[in-house]
Amino acid sequence: MPTVIKKKIKKKSVETEAGVKDRLSDIRTSIKNRQKTVVTYSAIVLIIVVGITAFFLYRYSTKEKSRQLEYSAYKYYYNLYQQKPLSKQEQFQQAVDLFEKAYDKNNSPTRLFYIANSYYELEKYDEALKTLNDFTKKYPGEKNIMPLVYQKMANIYLKTGKTEDALKIFDSLYKAEGNIYKDLALIESGRILEKNGKKTEAEAKYKELIEKFPASPYFSEAEAKTGEKKEG
Repeated sequence: MPTVIKKKIKKKSVETEAGVKDRLSDIRTSIKNRQKTVVTYSAIVLIIVVGITAFFLYRYSTKEKSRQLEYSAYKYYYNLYQQKPLSKQEQFQQAVDLFEKAYDKNNSPTRLFYIANSYYELEKYDEALKTLNDFTKKYPGEKNIMPLVYQKMANIYLKTGKTEDALKIFDSLYKAEGNIYKDLALIESGRILEKNGKKTEAEAKYKELIEKFPASPYFSEAEAKTGEKKEG
């Protein structure tokens, strides 16, 4: 009787099949993880884009509202296009309220200066002076407006009888960049010094005005004060 030959079962094919399945499972897991990562990053990018878009839309809307408020404030400040006459109190109170709202939405040196001017016109000198001091701290580089700020501060000190403070501000005005109001600073400083009995110092201011600002509207006054009026 022939001998039955037993065939050995090859484990290699089974192991290979299991390995392929494992690899396929790993690939599927990897793909799912990548998909999750892509979805996560896409969501983050979308959130960022939406956030940036919303920010710029809000910024544009805020600026536009600020401009509208500023325009309305100018109309009250200069008393333009009003349906009925306004008292000075009503005119500048409306102006300061609107300028402040515009400034809150979008800071601007011009708006802050007009807030101070409105308070000045309302004779609220403490509020005006505080606003002007804030201006000097927040916008020291505003070369075109700063002389106007100093001039307004000096006027407040003169109106409230604080001549020494006014003298200091006129000195700051004279030292400011540019030539705007420098002759005013000299003539006003001379007047204050003269009133305080400091005639020598006052005369020095008048002479400086004569020398440096011959086209000044205060030139004749300075000449008269020093007695240096030329003949012919």
